[in-house]
Formats: sequence, C-alpha cells, structure tokens
Amino acid sequence: MSIDEILEEMDELLDKSASVPFVSHKKIVDGERMRELINDIRLNMPHELKEAKKIEFDCQRILNEAKLNAEGIIRKAEERAAQIVSKEAIVTEAKKKAVDLIQKAQAAAANMQKTAALSVAQMLNDAEATHNKSLMDIKRTKEKLQHALKTSPAIGQNAQAVKQAILQDK
Repeated sequence: MSIDEILEEMDELLDKSASVPFVSHKKIVDGERMRELINDIRLNMPHELKEAKKIEFDCQRILNEAKLNAEGIIRKAEERAAQIVSKEAIVTEAKKKAVDLIQKAQAAAANMQKTAALSVAQMLNDAEATHNKSLMDIKRTKEKLQHALKTSPAIGQNAQAVKQAILQDK
C-alpha cells in the first residue's frame, strides 16, 4: 500500500468516526487502527531513504577497503624496502623509493576516501531533499485536512467536498 493510499484510509477513518457530543469538530477515532496506519506509513517510507542508508553503508565499506588497500600497499613497500636495505650499496636509494611509495599510497588512499565521502555527501543531500519534499507534501495535506475539519460544521455531510479540496491541490 502506498503512502497516499494509507493517508486516504486515514481520511476515511476520520470521515466515518463519530463526533464528540456537544463538540462537532472533534472526533472519536479508533486509536488502534490509526496506529496501524501510522506504522504502515513508516514501513512504506520513500525508497530514497532506504537507498541513502545503503549508500552510507557502501561508503563505509569503500572507505574500509581503501584503508586496507593502502595498508597492503604500505606493507608491500615496507617489505620491499627491507629487502633493499639489506644490500648496503643501495640502502639510500631504497629508503627514498620506500618513502615515495608510502607517500603515493597514502595520497591515493586519501584521495579515494575524499572522493567517496563527497559522493556519499551528495547522495545524502539528494535523499534529504527528496525526504523534505515528501514531508512538506504530507504537512500540506495535513493542514488542508485540519482546515477542512475546522471549517466544516458537519464533516460527515461535507466529506466529498473535503476530499475534492485535498485532491485539487495535488
């Protein structure tokens, strides 16, 4: 069931609810059913939120792989440097090459981490924007519903008019 369908069902629940005696704008709502509908909304949150969590996980995995890769490169460079050091004639050259390899590996790892972090930040920003838009749509629908409930003396008689007002702004 989509979020729109769940909201429609919530609207119908309000329409079918009995009014509080002497207070026509207040309704007696089946709390258990309303809670089920709210849980359904939580279960049907936009795909972008689930995707953002997946992206965050993938980013962490990429960063960990980059770190392990960099450590492997550094370890190989150190092993190679140790082999070269054993030969006195080229000890100085070997140290220079080892340092250079380590610096390149660290620079490459840092660059990979920075690129991954920037990509994830952009994806999270996009997901946040989508979530905010969805949230604003929900708030507007809620405000329209509240307005309709306040302005309609007998919501049961005007349910169709309220439904039309909400659907016109979509």
